[in-house]
Amino acid sequence: MTPSLTAAQRQRLEHTLRQEHDELSARRSAYLGGLTRAEHAREVLLQDGDDAPQRASDREIDMQRVEEDIVRLADIDAALQRIAEGRYGICGECGEDIPAKRLEVAPHARYCVACEAQRERGHKPAASL
Repeated sequence: MTPSLTAAQRQRLEHTLRQEHDELSARRSAYLGGLTRAEHAREVLLQDGDDAPQRASDREIDMQRVEEDIVRLADIDAALQRIAEGRYGICGECGEDIPAKRLEVAPHARYCVACEAQRERGHKPAASL
């Protein structure tokens, strides 16, 4: 565990991550009605009615939401894994502590602000070169 986080902060952030994971999983299931993505797409296509363009649009929106949730769930799973391994709150690039305030805003954060900014600009942080 990183010294910048107290045990209580880490526990609260872990709880937040687990809660968000459960909510996203439930929402993903609701989008698809408990079906796989392929089953859901087939069911939508087989529906009767004259609103095929609307159904196609609705299906695309549902699929986009599911894809976004899948990415978010992967980020949360990775954060929970870092917690389990004792690496949570340590930047994956420079190895410095990620400030507790950043983790409060983005509990799944893998990088400190400086390294994240470098990554978003398409540059590798100097510490990694």
